[in-house]
Amino acid sequence: MNFDEFTGQVQNRLELPGTGESVRAIRATLTTLGERLQAGEAEDLAGPLPMEIDRFLIEAESGQRFDYDEFIDRVWERENMTDPDDRADAAYHAQAILDVVSGAVPPGELSQVRDQLPADFDDLFELVDADVE
Repeated sequence: MNFDEFTGQVQNRLELPGTGESVRAIRATLTTLGERLQAGEAEDLAGPLPMEIDRFLIEAESGQRFDYDEFIDRVWERENMTDPDDRADAAYHAQAILDVVSGAVPPGELSQVRDQLPADFDDLFELVDADVE
């Protein structure tokens, strides 16, 4: 999947007005995920992604410990959302982006990511799981 296909899928899924907003949402989610994962796992996940966005995972300060609520708070902040009620939007954005990522990486790669995260991150995989059922 190339950059335009990836950002186009995100833009369409999230009903965003343009590529800039799509990239901001992608950056917010993948940077935050990269911070939560161990460096090696972030790099493995980044490998098949377009080089314009794989860097969000690779350049993140990996290995941080925080819960799912903090994950969503970081995504919300990085997307420049200002209304606390937009946390649900930030959570949906992260879920949708992870679902697009799941279509771009080899089967099993997301399972390795999931194995590194505590159970409270299960909501992050809600759309990925829905595609499997």
